Amino acid sequence: MKKKAFIEKTAKTIFLICAAVAIFAVCAITLYMVIKGAPALKEVGGIDLLFGKTWKPTASNPSYGIWYIILSSIVGTFAAILIGVPIGLMTAVFISEMAGKKIGNIVRSAVELLAAIPSVIYGLIGMMVLNPLMFKIEKIIYAGDSTHQYTGGSNMLSAIIVLAIMILPTVISVSTSSLKAVSDNIRAASLALGATKEQTIFKTVIPAAKSGILTGVVLGIGRALGEAMAINMVAGGAVNIPLPFNSVRTLTTQIVSEMGYASGLHRKVLFTVGLVLYVFIMVVNFVLLKARKVGAKDGNS
Repeated sequence: MKKKAFIEKTAKTIFLICAAVAIFAVCAITLYMVIKGAPALKEVGGIDLLFGKTWKPTASNPSYGIWYIILSSIVGTFAAILIGVPIGLMTAVFISEMAGKKIGNIVRSAVELLAAIPSVIYGLIGMMVLNPLMFKIEKIIYAGDSTHQYTGGSNMLSAIIVLAIMILPTVISVSTSSLKAVSDNIRAASLALGATKEQTIFKTVIPAAKSGILTGVVLGIGRALGEAMAINMVAGGAVNIPLPFNSVRTLTTQIVSEMGYASGLHRKVLFTVGLVLYVFIMVVNFVLLKARKVGAKDGNS
């Protein structure tokens, strides 16, 4: 009994230490980002920095407005979610509810391979395949418009499509696990009441699994917001209003593109860009996790 109690106490201590390390890591990152990112807000001015529309850090009279960069991140992420989540959810439904075991395993393996592809490969394929296609579409749409600045296909739309593809493995994997976790008794009860298989899936199974599906959406948003390399390769890298055929720059690509040579106030502002990204991710995660908890309560009731 003493040996068992010692093992249980040791295990509890290890788990407590691991939890404390995780909490400390989050607090340390938060504190570091605030310390490094806050000074530029004071030096440049919060309004000028966050809502300014001109980014010229190396000019004789430098400007550090990141409003278009913030908008590009928001628009790109949520457009990718609007495209990727329905496709991912329908794929998860196919794997868990429609496909047989053999076909389901093939699709699941393909999804896992999709998740294993490095970001730079997505960017490379987007740059070599997607950008030329976007350029052809751009030339058709803006034919005869002498005011349009052609981007060669490196634009907001290309970034959205790449992001939508990149979040698919996360959304599909988490949604599939959530759908499979729904009790078969719920399916049987729905079918016994006369519902078709499709009605059972969309009106019973998916609502019962919405808590887990929202978790997949949260992780997908985190992946989309935090992606830098692939977007840097396909989005063009110019600070513009986020229209479909405009070359754009997101918060992550802003840091990647300029941190290597930035110094002084310019470098401080890039840390502020990181702080804005961090706050944005935390807010989105908090809101969606609250929604997930509400969904879990509704499902239990």
